[in-house]
Amino acid sequence: MQTQLDALPKATLTADERAGLLWMREEEKLAHDVYVALDAKWNLQVFDNIAGAEQTHGDAVKLLLDRYGIADPAAGEAVGTFSNPELQALYTSLVEQGSTSLVSALTVGATIEDLDLADLQARTTTTPDIALVYSNLERGSRNHMRAFTMQLSRNGATYTPTHITQAAYDAIVAGSMEHGPLG
Repeated sequence: MQTQLDALPKATLTADERAGLLWMREEEKLAHDVYVALDAKWNLQVFDNIAGAEQTHGDAVKLLLDRYGIADPAAGEAVGTFSNPELQALYTSLVEQGSTSLVSALTVGATIEDLDLADLQARTTTTPDIALVYSNLERGSRNHMRAFTMQLSRNGATYTPTHITQAAYDAIVAGSMEHGPLG
């Protein structure tokens, strides 16, 4: 990813782009940290695999923070600790929900990816380096949504999206796994 970013010009970021990078850095950390907690509780491979992918996604956003000299809000924060109070509360709520049953845990996973996709789509940008990272994060979230949906189905459950449209969700789960640098 670093090589791809280095090939792109640096831009002058808007306040919204800066705020978006800060939010996405902590939102990727939230996904990672929730999946680590749920993996510890349920010992299900999907949580371990996707936690690793979320770390990679967070690292990609950190590359952008470093590139633009923006302080990392996740620097030095332990697993489950966030500088943003909204994300701190969301983390606590999601881990509590996901600790009640395996199906609840898988639903939490799908919900996180649902939220991630909605947030990324709301932060559409024409700034090439940010657009590159965000498109890779979206691809990863679609793949994670497929994985959680498949696990829910294996456990006799379904997922109803709350952040993206039903049509968007249906298109995602009907599609094949996508490949890319942060897939």
